[in-house]
Amino acid sequence: VQLVESGGGLVQPGGSLSLSCTASGRIFGINDMRWYRQPPGKQREFVATTNRGGNTAYADSVKGRFTISIDTSNFNKVFLKMNNLQPEDTAVYYCNADIWDRATSSREFWGQGTQVTVSS
Repeated sequence: VQLVESGGGLVQPGGSLSLSCTASGRIFGINDMRWYRQPPGKQREFVATTNRGGNTAYADSVKGRFTISIDTSNFNKVFLKMNNLQPEDTAVYYCNADIWDRATSSREFWGQGTQVTVSS
């Protein structure tokens, strides 16, 4: 099973970026899909979560600016739309998911991360 992110890059303050993450491999099902981020010199932190039911939750620091959504055709792809980006949003963004990679149990998987830099 793999999680592969895409969509990072450099953006000016106030700008927007969209990230996506696709799960592939031998997958029986997926529970929650999440985004985390790790700013330079800091610990990894939670950003947002969603599930196939469409429920969402966000860190206070991104509420009203970021939107997480899931691909409802396959439920194996998650998106993060980021608006009004600020320099403090600069971080490596990681996709995370609880995936049933066997019929009887699920495990937590991480993507390799994608860099988001907000700078003028």
